[in-house]
Amino acid sequence: MKKDIHPDNYRLCVFKDVSTDFSILTRSCAETNETIKWEDGKEYPLVKMEISSDSHPFYTGNAKMIDTAGRIDKFKNKYKKFQK
Repeated sequence: MKKDIHPDNYRLCVFKDVSTDFSILTRSCAETNETIKWEDGKEYPLVKMEISSDSHPFYTGNAKMIDTAGRIDKFKNKYKKFQK
């Protein structure tokens, strides 16, 4: 690998899928101000995600309806006039 092109601030970090509460502990350099207590009793930086392998239809094999911030209602109201 080339030297001095990769970040050097990797640390253990928890990524949490907010739609399914699935969490994984891995190394990352993603910036965050939140922390969470992990299963080992230690606190780690927390990065929240809307989609992960636990909720994405490609990995789960089925579609889950996840309405974040009323997007589905907003879409239906926008195109209500085109319904038959």
